[in-house]
Amino acid sequence: MDDRNIVDLYWQRSERAISETAKKYGGYCHQIAYNILANSEDTEECVNDTYMSAWNSMPDKRPGILAPFLGKICRNNALNRIERGNRKKRGGGETDLVLDELSECIASKQSVEKEVELKELSAAVNRFLALLSQTERQVFLSRCWFMYPVSEIAEKFGFSVSKTNSMLHRIRIKLRNYLQEEGLC
Repeated sequence: MDDRNIVDLYWQRSERAISETAKKYGGYCHQIAYNILANSEDTEECVNDTYMSAWNSMPDKRPGILAPFLGKICRNNALNRIERGNRKKRGGGETDLVLDELSECIASKQSVEKEVELKELSAAVNRFLALLSQTERQVFLSRCWFMYPVSEIAEKFGFSVSKTNSMLHRIRIKLRNYLQEEGLC
């Protein structure tokens, strides 16, 4: 079933929308949540919360492409779950590691928390991503958005772990320099 038909089911308030979403995007959402939470039970709850959040937000929003819409909800649900829980106990350390890696690019948590600056930062990061090669962008997003372990990214792209770490390090340096030029860091 295509995305438009699934969204139509949500708008019709048909419970079939959830089962169709699970059939088409269950694995995708599971992978996102598990990369962040590293716990099967929490992952299942997070994926179910994603379906519920999609159900609750659909009458107000009509996404054209369902995958990024669900991916963003799932990622936010997983990060919120970590925030509520014990950060050191969950996430296999991967989430904390990724956030630490990105913290060197961002001036301070207080400036990022301000809504206006967050929008400016988001727009600047999107502009920066557009400057990267497709491979660099995919590697960076795999790490920083989907929170894949470096070893999985290396395997996916056929790189060594060392090359992947170096590439990510160079991209973070480029990002920091870009944000400094934009006056956001």
